[in-house]
Amino acid sequence: MKTVTDRTSNPFDLEPPCDCSPPDERQAVFSYGDANADFHVIGDHPGVHGGKRTGVPFTETDAGRGVVDVLRSTGFVSGPDDAPTVENAFLSYLHMCTLPNGHEPAVAAYDALEPFFDAELRAINAHILLPVGERATDHVLEGYTTQRDKVDLDMARLHAQEIRGRGFLVVPIRDPSSWEPGDREKIRSRLEAILGRDYRQTKGVATTVG
Repeated sequence: MKTVTDRTSNPFDLEPPCDCSPPDERQAVFSYGDANADFHVIGDHPGVHGGKRTGVPFTETDAGRGVVDVLRSTGFVSGPDDAPTVENAFLSYLHMCTLPNGHEPAVAAYDALEPFFDAELRAINAHILLPVGERATDHVLEGYTTQRDKVDLDMARLHAQEIRGRGFLVVPIRDPSSWEPGDREKIRSRLEAILGRDYRQTKGVATTVG
């Protein structure tokens, strides 16, 4: 596999227009992990999935830690929570800019950051996209598959399923804040099943949803 870069945080030096938090606070939670990864985990924004203090996606909040806990159990993540070692996985957000506590990004703010997200996703060119939560799943299905019009955005049903994308295999993850008994095991088992097969040949697999 061609080495894209060995940098762990913000490997492509993105400079998005982030200026909503006070100047003395972190302005963005940049992508983090293995830029040569086959698995790309996509979250919403730091207020939901964490990282405002650590600068690492999927830290600090219960929802973020739930995702990383599954990644640890399947061998993608090791080391300390605030500065983990990530292998064969890349972590990023649709909206990487931070906001004052309690604030949510506006639709226009997501739109402004979409070109940065898209450019990085295509540079990583992972085989498996793992959107976390409804917004990320909606965005990924709309932008990177032809299945959005055929799929009801029911995260309880979509959780841990496989959906064929345009050059990607999409496996939605229900936000851990909404997990019910068995949801953690479903996504863990799905990841192990994908790892156990020749997933690099799965870009054209048939969807199991829709």
